[in-house]
Amino acid sequence: MNTLLKNCHVISPGYDAENVAVLIEGEKIRQLFTAGSALPEADEIIDAEGKMVVPGFIDVHCHGRSGFDFTDAAQEAMDTIAVDKLREGVTTLLPTTLTLNEEQLAASLETAAAYVKSGKKGCKVPGVHLEGPFINPNCLGAQNPAYVRLPDIEEVRRLAKIFPVTKVSYAVEVEGGGRFASQLLAEGITPSCVHSAAKYSEFKAAAENGLRNLSHFCNQMTGLHHRDIGLVGAGLAEKEVFIELICDTLHICPDMIKLLFDLKNTEKIQLITDAMRAAGMPDGEYSIGGLPVIVADGAARLKSNGALAGSTLEVCTALKNVFEITGRPLAELIKTTSWNQAQALGLERLGRIEPGYFADIVVLSDDFKPLKVFVNGELRLEA
Repeated sequence: MNTLLKNCHVISPGYDAENVAVLIEGEKIRQLFTAGSALPEADEIIDAEGKMVVPGFIDVHCHGRSGFDFTDAAQEAMDTIAVDKLREGVTTLLPTTLTLNEEQLAASLETAAAYVKSGKKGCKVPGVHLEGPFINPNCLGAQNPAYVRLPDIEEVRRLAKIFPVTKVSYAVEVEGGGRFASQLLAEGITPSCVHSAAKYSEFKAAAENGLRNLSHFCNQMTGLHHRDIGLVGAGLAEKEVFIELICDTLHICPDMIKLLFDLKNTEKIQLITDAMRAAGMPDGEYSIGGLPVIVADGAARLKSNGALAGSTLEVCTALKNVFEITGRPLAELIKTTSWNQAQALGLERLGRIEPGYFADIVVLSDDFKPLKVFVNGELRLEA
């Protein structure tokens, strides 16, 4: 079966053109037809009505939404998160864990495996992201101190037998942290640093072992200082390092967002949500990792000390925020929502609207709200 998506304002990395038609054949994009071209016949023709048409978003750091957390280890939680992430334009998702015991982590991964096996019509889930438990106990944020432990590649291997582990975020300065990056890479897993008090020299030791990623940049990591530039300095100084940004204007203020886009190559920036179960939900009382959370005006904070406890951000809103704050062309900014993630994780044929790429496509309103979402060429959401 083929589908023709016509009258598109296509925005893809380095490409911005109106009145384009996109021919989808099976799971992939077959051809683009520019303005004035004769259009082919198709089994189905859908009019995008001149709206923005962008590559499906990839959220590599998301704990939950719609009242559920991935580590609830309940099938309803996994299924609901993966389906409801379509509402924000996400077509590929890495469900993200918390600092918990191995039994709870294993149970969560089992739900991801069952979701993929079921064939439910939500996001693609190529693997999971382990955030913790190998973090610095002095940089907890909203992670549970009861389950913090040292890096253990054998534990990661056991978990990966249940369901692929695509990424692990940990503290590079803890015992064994430097070589842990190379151990993860040997398993085909992307290492990243966060919840860390690392000095720049400690980051460099991990970088020599292949670490090229910093999770929720600026948050729960050593800041820029004139005697030691820390992890924030590392993210700016090291050109090959990817940085993840939670652009809700709360975790990072607008001035800092603009500064980072001015200083860092856009191709090394990834927009993430770090969303918890309150995303897509009203303000109120929630929890994360067993810790009580109060959400007020969309900000999620631990009830005990007011620390930020993830976000309620959606990817479409993050893109809108960055566009309004930086004023940069969308053909540049759109790299940060999927292409860069695909490059950082080695996900092939994702993140562009080009022939041969998977037809993971989002039609956005002028206000950046998803109107239609295609996954592997299949229309899975229509607002």
